Amino acid sequence: MEAGRACRAGGARSIREIQETFPQKNRPAYTTIQTTVYRLEGKKAARRVRKVGNFHIFDAAISREAAQRSLIDDLLALFGGRTQPVLAHLIESGKVTLADIKEAEKTLRKLAKQDGA
Repeated sequence: MEAGRACRAGGARSIREIQETFPQKNRPAYTTIQTTVYRLEGKKAARRVRKVGNFHIFDAAISREAAQRSLIDDLLALFGGRTQPVLAHLIESGKVTLADIKEAEKTLRKLAKQDGA
């Protein structure tokens, strides 16, 4: 997934350029990045945009928001579509604050008004 993140965050890049976005200390092998990018390409999340010499340049085929939504939907599917266990964990681990909950309430109220209109 990190290779996909690097590709989205910096625009079109070669596999070597994606690899170089990682800190030297934790840099994955070239072949690890290559495998990840090819898998993202197979899932239509990345695409080859051009060939330069003997290597390809890849870019994101979907937006960051679309990727996040898909990932969250997949996560919820693991819980049978139930959000409560996920929310409970986020609250207990301190990753969700009261301010986050209040913002979520505002969004829920807004959506309820739209559905009622």
